[in-house]
Amino acid sequence: MVKSEYLEKMREFFASSKVLKTVYLIVFTVLVTAIIASQNFFFQSIVDNGISQRDIIAQKTLTVEDVKRTEQHKREVAQKVEPILVPAEDDFIKSNLDTIQNSVFQIRKKNSTKTEKINELNILFDLSDNPKKNFIIDFLLNVDEPSLKEAFDKASLSLVNILHVGITENDYEKDNIKTLIQNNLVSNVSKRQVSVITAMLEQVIVPNLVVDEAATEIAKMNAQESVKPYKVTFQKGEKIVFEGEPVTRLKRDALREAGYNVYELNWQGILSIYILVLLVTLIFIAYLKVFEKDFLEPRYLSLAAMVAAVTCLIAVVLPTGFSPYVLPIPGVIIISAIFLSPRISFLLSSLLLVVLTVGMQYDAQFMIIFVILSLIGMITISRIRYTRRFDLIKVGFNLGIAGVLIMLSLYFIDKCLIDVSNYLILKNCIYIFANGILSSIVVLGASPLLEGTFHIITPYGLAELGDHNQPLLKRLQMEAPGTYHHSLMVSTLCEAAAEAIGANPILARVGAFYHDIGKLKRPLFFVENQSYFSIENPHNKLNPRLSKMVITAHPKDGVEIAKKEGLPSIINDFILQHHGEGIAKYFYNQAVLEEGADNVKEEQFRYTGPKPNRKETAILMLADAVESAVRAMKGASSEEIENIIDKIIVERLNDGQLADSPLTLKDLKVIAMTFSRILRGMQHNRIKYQENIAEEFAKSKIEMPNKILDEDFEKKIKELEETKTKSNTEWNDNNKKEL
Repeated sequence: MVKSEYLEKMREFFASSKVLKTVYLIVFTVLVTAIIASQNFFFQSIVDNGISQRDIIAQKTLTVEDVKRTEQHKREVAQKVEPILVPAEDDFIKSNLDTIQNSVFQIRKKNSTKTEKINELNILFDLSDNPKKNFIIDFLLNVDEPSLKEAFDKASLSLVNILHVGITENDYEKDNIKTLIQNNLVSNVSKRQVSVITAMLEQVIVPNLVVDEAATEIAKMNAQESVKPYKVTFQKGEKIVFEGEPVTRLKRDALREAGYNVYELNWQGILSIYILVLLVTLIFIAYLKVFEKDFLEPRYLSLAAMVAAVTCLIAVVLPTGFSPYVLPIPGVIIISAIFLSPRISFLLSSLLLVVLTVGMQYDAQFMIIFVILSLIGMITISRIRYTRRFDLIKVGFNLGIAGVLIMLSLYFIDKCLIDVSNYLILKNCIYIFANGILSSIVVLGASPLLEGTFHIITPYGLAELGDHNQPLLKRLQMEAPGTYHHSLMVSTLCEAAAEAIGANPILARVGAFYHDIGKLKRPLFFVENQSYFSIENPHNKLNPRLSKMVITAHPKDGVEIAKKEGLPSIINDFILQHHGEGIAKYFYNQAVLEEGADNVKEEQFRYTGPKPNRKETAILMLADAVESAVRAMKGASSEEIENIIDKIIVERLNDGQLADSPLTLKDLKVIAMTFSRILRGMQHNRIKYQENIAEEFAKSKIEMPNKILDEDFEKKIKELEETKTKSNTEWNDNNKKEL
């Protein structure tokens, strides 16, 4: 007993929604990781632990850069760049000379002894290593004041010359400083003043040229950029690596250029790819949860997963050395934009490009081109007209042209920096242009298959369903002509209103075509068909409760017919929701009259619902009621039409039938205005024809073969009687038994 309970709990756990979603997520990410990592098995078979297991011959002439030698040369060039020096502040140095001058004059004026004055000068001047120390001290103390002033003036002028030349850190050595001073002394300095002025300047001179680190670094970088890369060429038929040879970086680059994937298969690499795939998958799902909740259904996620997995598989099986621009990324963009949405298309293709660029080692240029192309595709497809399938080929053509322009712009930038083969540019431009056109053609042909496989209706599928030659619509036209005409009128209202508020007009129109197909089961029980077949209203013989059961069953009957005919599930929403949980008022009021208000509850006469949960189905609910009401008011004026529209909308609001729909009050106002405009056009007046038509024909001298007219008339009468007989027979066989 305990074991069975445990197994039951385990079964419930694994059958829970969260667990299943987690399992699907793991299966998808593992599958994509396995597809991408499978490319590494081939390289693993020819290289083991960095040693080539066999000879690999170049199938074409390859030119690759020796990165190691290029980097070494760049370092050497950078080391030879001299530091860039900039001048520092000179006022500080000049002020030091003025300070020394003032100090010397103050020492001379003191009443202290000669020994004290000499000691002070020794502190002021560092003359310990100067062989002319005594002469300099004697000059500073004993020379007459004008001569001393002259010496300081010449020292100041010489300092200006020296600072103009500049003093570097290398110059700031004693021997170099002396040479620098003597080379820049003013011309009229006497021999006895040279040593004194030199001693003065040695005390104040410091480097006034400092290294600009930033400018020096830029100079080194510029020098490195000017270094041309070392190129190594492998001729066609030449061995890239030999058996047993270590695979260096140069050899790996050559193998990559030859089309080999040079990632060695290891668990670290596989785990890295898996983490990347898992991360982008979670980003995609999170985006849908926040911004596109309607597309979280399994059918949409399955389509996105299939597209991503197939694209990765094509990338892996692509022949060695083949251009990645043949990958069907434009096809991914178009498919996801049509079956999901343009915004989801951009996100899906961008995330897929990240995985492919990293996993397949494509250039960043590959990702840049297709990401920009995805953005262009998102904008282009959002403006497409789905009434013409050829417009999809135009989208592919536009994507091809855009891809060529983007590629040329990037290649022209590259040509300013490096030498790019014109043949390579032309080849890739042809590939991406053909890719855009062929992808659109393939998508156009595969769309019906994808629609059937994933049960997703596209605008193209909707356009096909809107064809009046569809079997169900032909049946509706023949078996329930009143309902068919009503559906046509409602579809016109729905399409115009949906377009006015930014909903899907094609979906609204097609949903309106099929919303009443449930009436095909009992067409004679609906008043719009009874006048055509000239029969008595069968509800006159039924009690209101039974009539209500017959009438409110048509949404459920319609879903059964739709499933049998294979209509998309989204059409079922229109069939089930076009009455919501509204009341069958006519039969409710009849029941109240017959049984009394206390014995009748509104809930007993309501449709089973559900309420409309999208804009298009809510529009259909309003259009269905408005069209029926206006049609019943023959010759209604514009004011009466507007009043009945407002009344029906207010009734549905008060009854809570629009509570689940995303319609706003502004939308309802626009819908009401649109309904009024369309219905006023339907209610237009016609001129009154002449009563005596025969006389008019005689006046215009039109000869009519009476015999033919009689035969045609009799033929039409006969067809009408046969149709009525057939319909009455079907009513007797199919409906009397149920009643």
